[in-house]
Amino acid sequence: MTDLKALSAANAARWAEAKSIRNFSTVAARLVSAPAKDRYQAVSAKTGVPWFFIAVVHEREASQNWNTQLGQGDPLGSVSVHVPKGRGPFKTWEDGAYDALVNCAPFAARNRDWSVGGTLTMLEQYNGLGYAARGKPSPYIWSGTDQYVSGKYVRDGVFDASVVDQQLGCAGLLRAMTQLDPTITFTGAKIVPAGRAPSPAPKPPPANPSIHAPAKGSLGAFFVDLFKSLFGRK
Repeated sequence: MTDLKALSAANAARWAEAKSIRNFSTVAARLVSAPAKDRYQAVSAKTGVPWFFIAVVHEREASQNWNTQLGQGDPLGSVSVHVPKGRGPFKTWEDGAYDALVNCAPFAARNRDWSVGGTLTMLEQYNGLGYAARGKPSPYIWSGTDQYVSGKYVRDGVFDASVVDQQLGCAGLLRAMTQLDPTITFTGAKIVPAGRAPSPAPKPPPANPSIHAPAKGSLGAFFVDLFKSLFGRK
């Protein structure tokens, strides 16, 4: 079983060192532009998954084709045949995206660590942990950077060490997107979906009662209030 904490640390370290060896800017500009960003943000508001995570998954799975399912890039109007299988059909891209993020492994909507390491590791889980099990950087994340050389699962469960992934990886896309859109940050904070209020902050414990500040409802509080009423003190 893959140690996800160790993988998060490894991905964060790769992020700090990675250099792009391909051009990510053109695709990144398309992903952050309206109306695409508006649609990603609408799904983010319902799921709690950052919109930029949704954007790069959409690019990797379907080259941002709005007629496909976010889960695996299968046609929106058909039942999916690739993992996750048996999903759909869906009327809208947003419906399929919600299903993929909320109802399908790795259940991205349950993630609460959206730091760089946490985000990249959730993306890696989205594609599968086969590369991590082999001790290799995932091309789903690192293709197009100096962190990846070769090796690819050419179909579900079939790995070919000689194949080089030709798609742009999520890490390079995210880095290019942050340069175009300064609202993209990796704070690691919990993201609360719309309509789900965050838990209220706990109230501070009451101060220890004393003769000057007796506990509310106590006999001491009664005499203090009586003293104030008789002598007009406030």
